[in-house]
Amino acid sequence: MIKRPSKRSVLITLLIVFVAIQLKTTDKTPVKITPESDFLALEEAPQDVTKLIQSVCYDCHSNQTQYPWYSYVAPVSWWLEGHIKNGRSKVNFSLWDTYTPAHKDTLKNKCAELIEKKWMPILTYKSTHADARLNEQQRRMLITWLKAVYYTHRT
Repeated sequence: MIKRPSKRSVLITLLIVFVAIQLKTTDKTPVKITPESDFLALEEAPQDVTKLIQSVCYDCHSNQTQYPWYSYVAPVSWWLEGHIKNGRSKVNFSLWDTYTPAHKDTLKNKCAELIEKKWMPILTYKSTHADARLNEQQRRMLITWLKAVYYTHRT
């Protein structure tokens, strides 16, 4: 007859595993910021657009990530690190000056499209960041501005 583990031993094992996984930390070393390379500075965004984009987009799409307390707890920290790496690989607003003019146009157009479809910011980000839940007026403001800078630079 096989003896089943007690609830206490299962809980102790889970606690040990939880504590052990905390040893695998993620790299949150701040990346040097060059303000003159930044999207909002180069595109001369108005103050209201700047504040909105910084609060809604910059945690995942720039080197200016503001890490919440839970980003220090594994396995959530690993999940967030993956989101941030993926976001920066798509567009990194801190490195805007490194993109070609054609790529910048593509990115501005794509950003407007994703915001319009309500695919950005992503649901998991909005669920933990109340200020990232765009109302229709904010959504329209971002889309209008992105399309304006897209068309301004194309002509």
